[in-house]
Formats: sequence, C-alpha cells, structure tokens
Amino acid sequence: MRATFAILAGLLATGSASPLEARQSGNPFAGRSLFVNPKYSESLERTRQAFLSRGDQTNAAKVQYVQQKVGTFVWISNILLLRDIDDAIRDARAAKSRGENPIVGLVLYNLPDRDCSAGHSSGELSLNQNGLNRYRTEYVQPFAQKLKAASDLQFAVVLEPDAIGNMVTGTTAFCRNARGPQQDGIAYAIQQLQASNIHLYLDVANGGWLGWADNLKPMATILQKAGSNARIRGYSSNVSNYNPYSTNNPPPYTAGSPSPDESRYATSLGNALRERGLPTSFIIDQGRVALDGARKEWGEWCNVSPAGFGQPFTTNTNNANVDAIVWVKPGGESDGACGMSGAPQAGAWFDSYAQMLAQNAHSDIRAGGGSPSPTSAAPSPSATAPGGGNCAARWAQCGGQGWSGPTCCQQGTCQASNQWYSQCL
Repeated sequence: MRATFAILAGLLATGSASPLEARQSGNPFAGRSLFVNPKYSESLERTRQAFLSRGDQTNAAKVQYVQQKVGTFVWISNILLLRDIDDAIRDARAAKSRGENPIVGLVLYNLPDRDCSAGHSSGELSLNQNGLNRYRTEYVQPFAQKLKAASDLQFAVVLEPDAIGNMVTGTTAFCRNARGPQQDGIAYAIQQLQASNIHLYLDVANGGWLGWADNLKPMATILQKAGSNARIRGYSSNVSNYNPYSTNNPPPYTAGSPSPDESRYATSLGNALRERGLPTSFIIDQGRVALDGARKEWGEWCNVSPAGFGQPFTTNTNNANVDAIVWVKPGGESDGACGMSGAPQAGAWFDSYAQMLAQNAHSDIRAGGGSPSPTSAAPSPSATAPGGGNCAARWAQCGGQGWSGPTCCQQGTCQASNQWYSQCL
C-alpha cells in the first residue's frame, strides 16, 4: 500500500457521474449538543452501582458524568431496532422542551452479508435470501421516513461502519461477491436520506485500515452510484475502533503510515478530496481509546485492553476538516467474544470493560463535573420486580449458567443467547 493520497483524484475521476457535494456549508454540530441517549445511561447504571458497592465514589461520579452529559450515537443494526429511532426522537424532543439543542446521532448498519458475515457482527440479511431488496424496503425506507417526518430535529447519520474497509480487505469469494450489491445498498441509502435536517457521514474505516489512497476506490464507486443529485456532509472514521485523535508519540506499528492518528487521517484524505471538489468534513469516534502499549498492531480491534473513555463530544477539534469529535460506539457494549477476558457476544453489555473505560477516562470526564439539572438526573438504578428484587436494565445481563444477578428486566424480556449468557432485549 502506498503511503500517499496523491492518486485518489484519479480513482474518483473514473466514470461520468458528477461527484457528491456537501449539502450544508456549515458544521451541523456547531451550537448544538450531541443527543444524550437515556438507554445508554440505563446500561451504565450497573457500572455506577458496581463502583458504589466498592466505595469508589470517584469512578462512580465519572460514570454519572457520562450518563448525564455525554452524547452518544444510537445504533440501528437490524429492522426491529428501527423502533429505537422513535424513542430517540421522543427523548430528543423532550430535551428540546428543556431548552437544549440536540443533534441526534444515528448509525445505519444493516447491510446484507454485513462484515462478510463475520461471526462477531454478522447481520440479519443475506444477499441470497432477497437481502438487498429487504434492506431497501424494510430498513432504509422506514429509516428515512422517520427522520424526514421529524423535521423539527437535526440528525447526523453514520452510513454502514466498516463496509468500505471490508470491500477493500475482504479477500474471500463471499466478500468479493458482496461488494457490488453492498455498494448499491449504501448508494440507495444516500439517495433516500436526502433532507435538510439529515447530515450524512459515509464511513471510511480508520487511518490504520484505509490510511493509504489506493484503498479507497470503493468509496468513489459508491459516490458515483448515488448520483449527482445526492448530497453527503462528509465521512466518519475510527467508528468502534481505538485510535487516538492526535498523538505526538505514534506507536511503532504506525511507522510508514501517513495517518498515525485520526486527525492526520482526516487531513490527508481531506486534502485529496478537496482537489476534486468533494466533501472534506469528518466526524471522528473517540468513545474508546487504547492506552499506550495496549496494542502490538493496528489489527487488534476487539475489546482492546487497557483502554479508556476518550474525549467527549466537542467541535473544538483544531482541524478544519473535522466537524466534531463524537462517541459513535457506546463504550461498554462488547465488540464480540474476543479480546479482554470474559467478553460476551457482540453488542451485549460488558460491565467489567465499562468499569475499565471509566477508570482510564479522558480528563474532561470529571468526577462530580458540575451539578446536573433535575431534568437530566441519572436514571433510577433499578426497578422492582413484582415478586421482589431488582430488575436488570435494558441490554444488561439477566441470566446464564452461574449468574447470580437479577433475572427480570426493566424493559423488554430476558432472552438467552447461550447457556452462559441471557440479556434484556
């Protein structure tokens, strides 16, 4: 792979379609707060209580700060979870009624044969079972309809994390056969999500994965397929990954890369895009950042340890190409049954990991960081079951071999993933 972005212009020039342009000239995050998701706050209550049970007021207070003040994106990773858009809209409107000005972050993540059907994050749709049509009609269309109907709110949407990365590095026949249909699917999503209150960010993996220009041809193809009447705001990077935003001491495994951190990735790629009149704006996920020495290579991506919560939402990025530093991946949700010992399946709550993230949190996550307003108080730590006892929060563990915690759920029902793990869904 060549350590230069000089050839990107040639890749983007292929084909006759006009390139995409930015829909809005201004930063959609400016003057707004990132939506604080009450459901994520509920999950973190288990983490806060764990610290309190040990008398650790300092880390409990840091968790409470995240619960009350740190915005995160909401992942819509299957058709059923489209209902979570309705909940986010309701909660964001409630925040507006309290005088807040939120932008709601959503992740559109349900491509057929997603992630090359990797065991940790394979999705519900299959190309050989009408998956592309279902993606369009049962997932993308209602997704777009819900956002367009909520014209009183602003939305930032990350489009299909890791898809472009897998198009580049997926070498199996299965992955290669999925590329064209998946590009069609993402282009369709871009076309459908055209509205003045929707700001689209096409995911471009991260500097360690796609930090060289000759890896980005799939992006050019998607933009061309979306057509000249479609618009995006820019790109997302480092989603669910652990790269620092900026570092003066890059680890040895970044040697030879033009993108040893995500700010430099946005600069390198943005400069090449600007030459072609394409959008140059980025949002960069810093929900979790690996600590020095945690990784031996860039390819370590699963529940990396040790790590900490990163810089919370800010538009003070010191990079003209970066709209905002955000938390796209909610820290505490497992990457899969890999990495740090005891990790559950992808998406399940991994509380010991959440505790580690809090202990190693960025300095802006202050213990006792100001008095919260009554309307943003932490959620109730538990609900009482009809038969007595405390119920688990949504997404939390509620059963499994050897489990001694609550077996009822505040929301949803307790569903078994395997003999060792059940979760409130």
